Amino acid sequence: MKFSYTIIYVKNVPETIDFYQKAFKLKLGFIHDSQQYAELDTGNTKLAFASEELAKSNGVDFELNTTEKLSPCFEIALTSEDVENDFDFACQHGATVIKKPTKKPWGQLVGYVKDVNGIIIEICSPV
Repeated sequence: MKFSYTIIYVKNVPETIDFYQKAFKLKLGFIHDSQQYAELDTGNTKLAFASEELAKSNGVDFELNTTEKLSPCFEIALTSEDVENDFDFACQHGATVIKKPTKKPWGQLVGYVKDVNGIIIEICSPV
């Protein structure tokens, strides 16, 4: 087995992709003509987004992601060579501050923001 991609169910796929492109400078890898599914170019393991409508068609129940409640119990981690600048840049482009970057006991610099769907994004230095 090989971990290939993570799909996050969102209300609006194009809006989400636009946010990730602006806030984190990630590039679009693929978007379906229906605008219901898209992948970001994140290397061998893709970060993908599917519309809630498409997700419901799979016949699997799930909790909706929203900014009005606590974030889901997972995060997306993005490594950076300049955490503080990338953190500030993301916040200037729509990310919501959860916790400003702080140095961890093992030396890693880590900050947390929320995306437009309430998903936690960790912006961190390489371990």
